[in-house]
Amino acid sequence: MYRIATLAFAGAAFVSAASALTVERMAMQEFEDGPLLPASYEFLPGEAAHFVCRLSGYQIDKTVEDNQRVKLSWNFEVFDPKGIPLEKPQSGTIEGRILPEDKNWVPKFLAGFLIPPFAPSGDYKISVHARDDVGASELRAELMFHVRGHDVQPSPTLVLRNFRFQRSENDPSALREPVYRAGDMLWARFDIVGYKFGDGNRYSVDYGLAVEDSAGKQLFAQAEAAAESKESFYPQSVVPGQLSLSLDRNVAPAAYTLVVIVHDKIGHQTWQERRAFQVQ
Repeated sequence: MYRIATLAFAGAAFVSAASALTVERMAMQEFEDGPLLPASYEFLPGEAAHFVCRLSGYQIDKTVEDNQRVKLSWNFEVFDPKGIPLEKPQSGTIEGRILPEDKNWVPKFLAGFLIPPFAPSGDYKISVHARDDVGASELRAELMFHVRGHDVQPSPTLVLRNFRFQRSENDPSALREPVYRAGDMLWARFDIVGYKFGDGNRYSVDYGLAVEDSAGKQLFAQAEAAAESKESFYPQSVVPGQLSLSLDRNVAPAAYTLVVIVHDKIGHQTWQERRAFQVQ
């Protein structure tokens, strides 16, 4: 739901000297200068968001004949449910000459930002600070919006979450029973959490795999099947992983164990996940 902490309405653009800067309207838009989104709208990870703020109660500099001017400045920040900023603060000014025909003009500013690709679900907060340099008044206001994200249980140390075997690469659901046939391609997905960050919120993880028979004898191993390293302003708390394994047409029907070994290169952590599957 949207929530405005500071909200006031003013009917005229030209106000008395006693007026103070106020928010006339804050809202999210479908696109820049587009229709306003309803309060129930849920943003998705990776989606572009557009914010608009209209101001009233500002003062006009009338000290120079026929040269009436306004000068406003604003600062914009957006935070996730834990109070972590999504990006660097944005700022700007609204400055110019006011003409007689501009009596219905209302100053506004726009700010666009991206919902992080792995943003968690929750209520996010936009914080606005605006100042009227002519009238020497300022305001602070907040707007809440909701994100429906990819939720993964966090961990203080390296671990895999949401491990699932799949029938194919793009299978949307996990196999209830991880049973394959000789010659099949085995697919597995999981989420990596609990790794540590370096400078610039940089993370660096890699993972490999091994296959063991029912007696614990290793039949196959790939020390590094995939690796990922990245840095960003907003810390990415989840790394999605995927593995595939081609089962030989001559593999014996039996019980096997897939071993996934994950390394956190920055935090110097290792996690081993063991999952049983069957070949029939």
